Amino acid sequence: MVIAFFGDVHGNLIALEKFFELEKESSDYFVCHGDVVNYGPWSNECVEFLDDQVNCEVLQGNHEKYFLEERYDGTNRIAKTFFDHCIKSFKPELLSILDKYEESIVIKDFTIQHTIFDQYIFADTNLESVTINSNYIIGHSHQQFKRIIGDKVLLNTGSIGQNRQYLNQSCYLKLDTRTNKIELKSFIHDVDRVINQMKSKKYPKDCLEYYLNKQVILK
Repeated sequence: MVIAFFGDVHGNLIALEKFFELEKESSDYFVCHGDVVNYGPWSNECVEFLDDQVNCEVLQGNHEKYFLEERYDGTNRIAKTFFDHCIKSFKPELLSILDKYEESIVIKDFTIQHTIFDQYIFADTNLESVTINSNYIIGHSHQQFKRIIGDKVLLNTGSIGQNRQYLNQSCYLKLDTRTNKIELKSFIHDVDRVINQMKSKKYPKDCLEYYLNKQVILK
């Protein structure tokens, strides 16, 4: 079985639809490690899209928890500004979908969840003082990487909707469970459509600038 792992969609329907378009023929199953909602202008549509997929499992990220609790409990001012704007237009009837997302699942030798140790894990995060007792597939930091920690594999899919470095690059990974082959994959999406939709939905200036100040990969 070939499984495509992805996450951190963050309301970016343009990137999400392109991802499924690219992978629907070559992947047997899809697993999202959470953060479908917030930031981008299509939180409702992304939740509905994934709920319609029969071969897809979605896990819960921290932004699903914020929406379920109807409050952002972090300290990042920009993240709170995004949350305050996006939660106002989120359909209440979709909260039941978010609530049914599991925290983690195990597939073959990997535990899949949004992150580990409740923190952002980057390619250069010092993990010498912690014990990693499983192979993991995670997200949260929006940075794609593969690391070997002792005898364990730590994979980060990156982000479908809000890449940390290049805003118009979407990242994910694929696992062939028969051969154990792992591929780190990416593609470019039309981020101008995302920003134009944000403008039409009257996002706060700080939110728009956060997107506009990001780098993009020129085609």
